[in-house]
Formats: sequence, structure tokens, C-alpha cells
Amino acid sequence: MDFWDAAKLALIVATPTLLGALVIYAPKWCGAIADRWEAARPKPPEPYGPPIEQLAADLRRLLRLHSELTVSAHLAMRAHRLWAVEAAIGTRAVEAARALGVPHPEPGPHDTLTRRQLHDLLMHLAGAGLALPAKVGPFTSDGRI
Repeated sequence: MDFWDAAKLALIVATPTLLGALVIYAPKWCGAIADRWEAARPKPPEPYGPPIEQLAADLRRLLRLHSELTVSAHLAMRAHRLWAVEAAIGTRAVEAARALGVPHPEPGPHDTLTRRQLHDLLMHLAGAGLALPAKVGPFTSDGRI
């Protein structure tokens, strides 16, 4: 048995082990290479939230709904619905304030803005150029608090 015969025998014995190792470790190596490749390329900027046009349209719709509820709903139903609509207005107003860079209060996960905070925030948003109805104070058709 010479050197070449020994090399062939070693290759025949080692091939199944090498193929098994390749099947097991190749996906990990490819994943690591793909992760490094992705990390080396800068990510395109992503928007923080919905477009400002959609936020403004939602705020206008919610303000109209609030105004309609104040004059139409029964007193017992009106309180709950108004609270829900004001919470939605506050959420959209905070999102719009973030998008426009307007200072705003940060409510907690289960907190809502007070009517005064909401009124001030809507006035600041209107001052920053967001198109809102002329009368937003606190959301009645005559603009009264």
C-alpha cells in the first residue's frame, strides 16, 4: 500500500463525516455571513408612524364625530362615547405632535390627556400648520370648553 492508496482510503472514510458536518454547519455559516452583510449595509429610513396627511384626516374626522356626539347622543351613552372619542383624539394628536416635532405631554399606557392638555395640544398642532377645524376647543360645535 503506497501513499496514494492510503489517501484514497482516508478520503473514503472521511467523506460521510465531512458531508454530515457540512449539512449541519453550512446553514449557520450562511446565516452568519448574511447577518454581517446586512449589518454592513445601512438601512433605509423608516417612518415613525402613519403619514401626517392620514393623521390630520383622522383628527378632523374624530373632531367632527365628537361634535356630533355632543348634540345627538343620550346622556348615558354620550359620556362613554365621548370618553372613547377623546381618547382616540388624544392618541392621534400625540402621534401628529411627534411627527411634527411639537412638544406634547407623554401619557402613560393607560392614561389619557385631560381636556385642557388636549385643547392646548390641538392649538399647538394647528399653530404648527396641521389643518384642523376652526373651532377645536373642547371639541364642541361652538368652541366652548
